[in-house]
Amino acid sequence: MGESWKESWNNREKILAAGGGWMVMAHISVFVGIAFLLLGVIGDAINATLGLEPTSWLLLAIFAMLFGIPAFIGWHSAIHLDAKEAKSKKEE
Repeated sequence: MGESWKESWNNREKILAAGGGWMVMAHISVFVGIAFLLLGVIGDAINATLGLEPTSWLLLAIFAMLFGIPAFIGWHSAIHLDAKEAKSKKEE
């Protein structure tokens, strides 16, 4: 069980297949972060509490957008591996 993560990251086909899923997850987390940010700005502008204080909405936006970073890295890994495979096939 300790070696399963190494097998996962060394399997190029699995990384390529998961690339689309990583991108969807990244976009969802960024859009949720933007929604949280807008709720915080609107709540602060009208001087009202929209469920949470504006500072809490800002913190939620930051955490949601930080949550998207690993997903973007996974997507980038898939694109990079796909480009390397295409380049090696072109050179052959």
